[in-house]
Amino acid sequence: MRRDDILRDVRSALRRTAGQPARDVPAARLRLQPADAESRIRQFCAAVENLAGKAHRAASCAEACAYASKLLAGGTAVASNAPFLNTCGITSLPGVRTGRFEEAQLRSLCAVADLGITSADYAIAETGTLVVLSSAEEARMISLLPPVHLAILSSERILTGLDELFALLPHPAEKTSSMVLITGPSRTADIEMTLIRKVHGPGEVHVVIVES
Repeated sequence: MRRDDILRDVRSALRRTAGQPARDVPAARLRLQPADAESRIRQFCAAVENLAGKAHRAASCAEACAYASKLLAGGTAVASNAPFLNTCGITSLPGVRTGRFEEAQLRSLCAVADLGITSADYAIAETGTLVVLSSAEEARMISLLPPVHLAILSSERILTGLDELFALLPHPAEKTSSMVLITGPSRTADIEMTLIRKVHGPGEVHVVIVES
C-alpha cells in the first residue's frame, strides 16, 4: 500500500481532511484538582459503565458480599488475600478459594475459576481505572486470568486522576514490583480496527464501591 493511501485511511478514521490544521493540545495540568467524595464516586461509576464494565455502589460490606454471592451463582472463585475482602466476608463465601498459594497452584486455580476477586489499592475517577499493586496480598494473576474480575474497594480509595495517584505514590517501584492499571474489560484491536474482547484478560469487570 502506498504512503498516500495509508495517510488517507488514517485521516478518514480520524474524520479529518488533507491540510486540516491540528487541534490545540490540552493545557498542561500543573495543579491537582481533587473533587469531593460524591463527585469522585459518580464519575468513577460512569467511567466504568462507559467502558462496558459494571459498577455497583454498596452501602455496607454485607451488601458487597451479597453482590459477590449473586455474581458467583454457585460457581468457583479465587480471592486475593486483601484484608478488605476478609472484612467484607468474601473469603467465607461457598466456592471461594483464598490463601497463600505457590505460583503454580495459584495458576491452576485461576485457570479453572469462574471469577477472580480482588480489592484495589486505588481507583481513578476520571478513567474508571483500578490500581492494583502486586504483593503477597494482591497477586496480579487473580485479576488477569479468570474470565470475570470482581474488584471490591472502599470509596475512600477513589482518587480524582493520575496526577493525584503519583502525588501519593511518586516512586511505585519502591513499593511494588508491578503496578497494574485495569481500565475496563480486556480489549484489543487489529490493524483493521476490529475490536475484540477477552483476548488478554477478563471479558467482564465488576466493581463494587463500599461507601464509607
